[in-house]
Amino acid sequence: MRKEQHHKGWNEIKTNDSWAIFKIMGEFVNGYEKMSKIGPCVSIFGSARTKTDDKYYKLAVTIANQIVNHGYGVITGGGPGIMEAGNKGANLGGGTSVGLNIDLPFEQHDNPYIDPDKSLDFDYFFVRKVMFVKYSQGFVVMPGGFGTLDELFEAITLIQTKKIDEFPIILVGTEFWGGLMEWIKATLLEKFTTISPKDLDLLHVVDTPDQVLEILDQFYGKFNLSPNF
Repeated sequence: MRKEQHHKGWNEIKTNDSWAIFKIMGEFVNGYEKMSKIGPCVSIFGSARTKTDDKYYKLAVTIANQIVNHGYGVITGGGPGIMEAGNKGANLGGGTSVGLNIDLPFEQHDNPYIDPDKSLDFDYFFVRKVMFVKYSQGFVVMPGGFGTLDELFEAITLIQTKKIDEFPIILVGTEFWGGLMEWIKATLLEKFTTISPKDLDLLHVVDTPDQVLEILDQFYGKFNLSPNF
């Protein structure tokens, strides 16, 4: 009897997994349809825990504002903290403000600075990550936690392995990213040679909004903006 119940439960799990494919497909279709209309955008990543009086929150607002003034839109994860700051800066600048929200048991809730027609909700991290990479012309990465590092290293890996075209990856805050960059150079490159010297060229560490815009403009030029697809 127990064996039959075990098999029945396992079969139900397999059936649920099969039906989940349609939900995943639905998220991809909805994302592709909405994101294909937004125009050239830059994604801003960072901690959901950053407070509004934090210097990096204020810096993210300024960076996003300048990004939209240079003709790009802004994409964030749609939640609080640095994500809210990115959408706020874009909103104040009158530019495109996109939020790719994820359903989480804590931290995540929509911020009020996303354009109403550009707020997307996702249950699956991997679908959401595809949207970030596919529809971004650059990543601006503020101080953050595991989620921020996950987005950062996935983008580096995809570019390194030529699965996607190269785009600028800009790390904001030398005091935050300096130690990581030193470790990458000393340990990955020099001691264990698990990366090549040119891989370091994928990353730019800056401290000011002007440096962010300089890197974006140098990469694309003022009139050479197009989606990554």
